[in-house]
Amino acid sequence: MEFIKTTEQDSKYNHLEKMSVSELLININNEDKTVPIAVEKTIPQIEKLVTNIVTRMNNGGRLFYIGAGTSGRLGIVDASECPPTFGVPHELIVGLIAGGDTAIRKAVEFAEDDTKQGWKDLQQHNISENDTVIGIAASGTTPYVIGALKECNNNNILTACITCNQDSPLSKVSKHPIEVIVGPEFVTGSSRMKAGTAQKLVLNMISTAVMIQLGKVKGNKMVDMQLSNHKLVDRGTKMIMSELNVSEEIATELLNKHKNVRIAISNYDKKNK
Repeated sequence: MEFIKTTEQDSKYNHLEKMSVSELLININNEDKTVPIAVEKTIPQIEKLVTNIVTRMNNGGRLFYIGAGTSGRLGIVDASECPPTFGVPHELIVGLIAGGDTAIRKAVEFAEDDTKQGWKDLQQHNISENDTVIGIAASGTTPYVIGALKECNNNNILTACITCNQDSPLSKVSKHPIEVIVGPEFVTGSSRMKAGTAQKLVLNMISTAVMIQLGKVKGNKMVDMQLSNHKLVDRGTKMIMSELNVSEEIATELLNKHKNVRIAISNYDKKNK
């Protein structure tokens, strides 16, 4: 049976160039509203994957995202935001894109068509059986991603995928396929739109749930965040003030001393028990 990509099917809208700005925005927004509903249907699959990732990370494993184009960039964004948000090492969650770092800003021609390069890129990070690799591809047909996951399966590395087409070749090589079926795009085939939004939502869910399960959040606060700018220092100070019921002066002193919200709170608690 021929594989049909719903992400490539004709838009439900036509004559876009004749629409007013208001009509364009309202119609795009109406399409965007359908994305969270599509994501909701995949929660059971996301839950199984998160549970597996947490187990493997507790055994020293890492998480890799691998993709091309928009999908690859979204993985890199999610991976790069975990260290400052949750205070984890940069090598714990890694985003890889077809064409290398150059492709983050500028498309590298035909990079996504190489079936062997994805596995080579993963090997640069000494990938092992404790690790998890999530292939991201809206189409579900990207050779760079499919080739990488096939090799991961051959080497007993846990595989998953985030795609926006049903029963795709990528899903078939993934142990944990997550298929968010968002349907045709507003601009036919422009999968940076609804498909990209869906992938971003799922990535948010995976990394945030994993980090919380690993103890990187206290209450609802990012107590392990890196204090890399004035805004985050101010946020950290307020967290300490709220948690310990102390003045801003004491909170600032604690943060300057310990350079970490969690450690500042923990040490103050021990000292004052």
